[in-house]
Amino acid sequence: MRIRTAIAAAVLATMSLAANAVGSMADIRIVDRTTGRELPVHWHEGRAYVVGKPGNEYKIVARNRRGEDLLAVVSVDGVNVVSGQSASPDQGGYVLSPWSRMEIKGWRKSLGEIASFYFTSLGDSYAGRTGRPDNVGVVGVALFERAFRYEIPEEHEPQDGWGPKSKGADKQAQPGAQAQQKHGRAAPSAPLGTGHGRPEYSAARPTEVERATREPVETIAIYYDSYRNLVAQGVIRGSYGRRDPDPFPTPFVPDPPRYRW
Repeated sequence: MRIRTAIAAAVLATMSLAANAVGSMADIRIVDRTTGRELPVHWHEGRAYVVGKPGNEYKIVARNRRGEDLLAVVSVDGVNVVSGQSASPDQGGYVLSPWSRMEIKGWRKSLGEIASFYFTSLGDSYAGRTGRPDNVGVVGVALFERAFRYEIPEEHEPQDGWGPKSKGADKQAQPGAQAQQKHGRAAPSAPLGTGHGRPEYSAARPTEVERATREPVETIAIYYDSYRNLVAQGVIRGSYGRRDPDPFPTPFVPDPPRYRW
């Protein structure tokens, strides 16, 4: 099997299963960092969607539900969040330790820095600014099991390093989808994308990973867009609902509220 370099980072304490998580082998969630709110998942025609608010920072939270390492190749808007390449499952990613939780808060710039994710216009998105606007509006995670070799070491010599490894602790201090338009709804505007935001400290270290299979054992996609666009696409129902005004609600004319100057 081919060995790829992955990054072990942002390993945090295990958390309970969240209702808004997507995935089987790992729970993937989107959290609005500006509000601290986990974004609710809206299911439509077999796809998972979340509403992004322009200008707000966000993070991808991944929790390994398995008792073994997983390699997570992560993309945003069709771009690998580690390398900046147009995303493909055979690229490098992050290692999720057994039962661990990881926060991916931005584009990795080095082993010590990221550029934060934030919801923004198509033109301001990192994908758009680098000439790759076609896949804005989706977060993808391709999961691979890790192949392990176990060898009996020579006497007085350490093992060759294969087997579960402890992952470097993260020291971060802080921090499009297309659907048929429904009759009677407003047309959607330009799709939301993800920007290349402020620099943040994020410790990581490289590690070698051998994949157990060539193809991902699970591929997870979470689509995102503005509230207006998702309503227009029929993904979610607008809060205004159907109006049913009464032409004769009262028999007389009441006084209006007093002005407050």
